[in-house]
Amino acid sequence: MQGASEFFDALVQDIAACAQEVRVETYIFNVQGSGEKVAQALVDAALRGVKVYLVMDGVGTCSLPAPWPQRFDAAGVRWLLFSPLGRMGLLVPSRWRRLHRKLCVLDGAIAYCGGINVLDDWWDPMYGPLEAPRFDFMVRVTGPLVREVHAAMAQFWWRLRAVRSARHVDWSSAWQALQKAVQQKVPKHAQPVDNAPGSRAQLVLRDNVRFRSHIERAYSLALGEARHDIILANAYFLPSRKIQRGLIHAVQRGVRVRLLLQGRYDYFMSHHGTRALYGALLAGGVEIYEYHSSFLHAKVAVVDGRWATVGSSNIDPLSLLLAREANVVVSDPAFAKLLSDQLELALQQHAVRLDTLQHASRSLGQKVLDRVALAVMHTLLLLTGKSY
Repeated sequence: MQGASEFFDALVQDIAACAQEVRVETYIFNVQGSGEKVAQALVDAALRGVKVYLVMDGVGTCSLPAPWPQRFDAAGVRWLLFSPLGRMGLLVPSRWRRLHRKLCVLDGAIAYCGGINVLDDWWDPMYGPLEAPRFDFMVRVTGPLVREVHAAMAQFWWRLRAVRSARHVDWSSAWQALQKAVQQKVPKHAQPVDNAPGSRAQLVLRDNVRFRSHIERAYSLALGEARHDIILANAYFLPSRKIQRGLIHAVQRGVRVRLLLQGRYDYFMSHHGTRALYGALLAGGVEIYEYHSSFLHAKVAVVDGRWATVGSSNIDPLSLLLAREANVVVSDPAFAKLLSDQLELALQQHAVRLDTLQHASRSLGQKVLDRVALAVMHTLLLLTGKSY
């Protein structure tokens, strides 16, 4: 599904039908506009006895505005902020490891995964009202894959509780919570619906313990096996040399490679750092399109009309080396076509193809700015002990 409006309508309807449990993880939880109906749906579910678990990132959601903390507490919504910023804020490199995945699971039978925050499509926290909705995607999942989503979310919740217990109570409480995380299972009443015949879906996670490179590896394998066409839409695109080579090698094999990237940017440094890489990609035959209708926030790709991914992970060092991310990878022509059609429409109606000569002839000041931005981003990454 495309856009927060469609996603929120489906999510609220599914929450209203829940009987036992709702789990939500998100980077941003903003109750402005349509985000309020998601918050209210969680409250309503908790009031009728459904167990509701909500985790928000401490940077994406610094705090909940009044009266929502009181409403959540009064209704029995269990909510946590992941890694709130201390006095030093983001000056401490270890705090750059954020919760960036967007996951929901409902009664162990339905799950959602994608790039859409709980944030109104027509509103931006930094820029205010938007002239057009944000461009992003979410996928609704049924079948056996839901169990994997539930297990990942349940274990993460109890891990957070264990850390809090270790800080404020004692180590025995932390150990008990960790044991509970391992034993946590899907609610017994859940009856997952089988996946569509012939479709194959996989949950691909990225964290700093067990799944350090799984998402990057999934992209690299798909690019390496491409034979006809690659469409990749990514909000914050700062690929490693390995992925850059994979894109250019695909072109050399006769694959048409198209990148749909931000034209209207929200983060200055990321945008200019990305543009420093355009020259080599364009010279290698990669087509670059910039989306201008609104903010592009998507993190999706389609390869050869059969392989597709929808998720929270950008192709940049913050996502691939530091943050907790979640993507769904699907090997299914029907699903790939649905996503491909939406991307083709965006390429044709809402994007402008970058002209190679025009990009090469941009001013010296712009070239220096792009290179400095890229150098600064790599330098900041080194402070975390990572290289890219």
